[in-house]
Amino acid sequence: MAHQVALYKPEWLTYPQNPAELSPVIWMPSFARDAQGELTVDGTAVSSLVEEFGTPQYVFSESTFRARAAEFRAAFEQAFEAHGAEVSVYYAGKSFLTTAVAKWAEEEGLCLDTASGGELALAMRAGVAGGKIALHGNNKSEAEIARALTYGVGRLVADSVPEVQLIARVATELGVTAPVMLRVTPGVHASTHDFIATAHEDQKFGQSLVPGTAALAGLSQAELDQLGVTADDAYATLAAALALASESIDLRGLHCHIGSQIFEAEGFGKAAEKVLTYMHQLNERFDVVLPEIDLGGGYGIGYTEQDTPRGSAEIARELAAMVASTCRAVGMAIPHLSFEPGRSISGPSGITLYTVGTIKNVSIEDENGDTRVRRYVSVDGGMSDNPRPVLYESDYAVTLANRAPAGEQLLSRVVGKHCESGDIVIRYCYLPADLTAGDVLAVPATGAYNHVMSSNYNYLTRPPVVATSQGKPARAIVRRETEEDMLARDLGLV
Repeated sequence: MAHQVALYKPEWLTYPQNPAELSPVIWMPSFARDAQGELTVDGTAVSSLVEEFGTPQYVFSESTFRARAAEFRAAFEQAFEAHGAEVSVYYAGKSFLTTAVAKWAEEEGLCLDTASGGELALAMRAGVAGGKIALHGNNKSEAEIARALTYGVGRLVADSVPEVQLIARVATELGVTAPVMLRVTPGVHASTHDFIATAHEDQKFGQSLVPGTAALAGLSQAELDQLGVTADDAYATLAAALALASESIDLRGLHCHIGSQIFEAEGFGKAAEKVLTYMHQLNERFDVVLPEIDLGGGYGIGYTEQDTPRGSAEIARELAAMVASTCRAVGMAIPHLSFEPGRSISGPSGITLYTVGTIKNVSIEDENGDTRVRRYVSVDGGMSDNPRPVLYESDYAVTLANRAPAGEQLLSRVVGKHCESGDIVIRYCYLPADLTAGDVLAVPATGAYNHVMSSNYNYLTRPPVVATSQGKPARAIVRRETEEDMLARDLGLV
């Protein structure tokens, strides 16, 4: 989806009539203002958080995370129970994962989706039961597969024919049976940024359902014949035949994921229809009953006032109705369903705190050629703690946190301290005219894909993650990185 960048100000950005108000679309109930107008997180004032942990700082509300995790689990369970079906909810750990978060998810009844050997190692360190873990990835190493099988993960999501073959070989060598799901590409266009749309054909994830693509796997005619597959079949059909033919693979079903930060229901419905219909065809062709299907996640959240996220109950009811309708149409029982919300749980749970530094005005020309003034507000972080604006042209909101943002509000751009002109934290926002160096800004909805994508660009240390919870003292669950940490990896003078 092409991202339209306004030169001066986008149409969706409106002047705040009450700048201290926190929109419930963006800010969860854990975030509020006290009687003096200062922002609080689970009752703790940001000035106290800054005094103890400094800035930049990721603040993560355990209360919000647990509430949203429980809400999604209950919504999906209730929606599918109404159709006589069972469901599992996997927290997509790639969005935000620490040992504490992994345990919170498990304690709220969620399974855990991991996308690499490193994420799996973290889940193991947290003590998450193997059967509750899924391992994803389009290029799993032999060592990653062996670790997953040895730990007894509940599923490995295979992304290609070579990976099915590799899983089978490693499982045979270990003397175990590998629980496998095949990731397929349903060919559904998701209304999101191209870099986070994952169900179209021309990308790295999944296996095609298009007839004639089996030939792309490069197997010989003899190998195809042995599996009962032809070059006219789909690539995914060949992968299924290989998995079913292997004594060391237990083919559990199919997996798909159409993308991230999606608001419309249409794409999810089309994907469910295509994958369920294809699963029924596999069952009939190979005389099996594949017991599970995973329809991924990708549910959008509110980052700015232009966003219109849907509630978990609405999402679950719509998906349950779509699944039930498709299964009735093709004449199959509803399989065990699973879903993978990540951003929709972790994103609204976190904010980032920054301290304001340099403020300056520059002269620009707007779309009509008129001269305008843009105010640049520099903070002590940037693209190293939030790379999403430069990667995906993502928009965020912001508010003055250490005091009430009263009085006149000026159109502003919040930028980081990195040596890049694209180092923009908030492209368009209104901030108080009396903003000054030393003020603290809070950027909401940064719980997903900020900490996990952070870097040391320009040798900035990565921020701490500070957890809050109602009635408990704030505590760091990931400490601030130090310069010594970074320098310890440089062996040039050793």
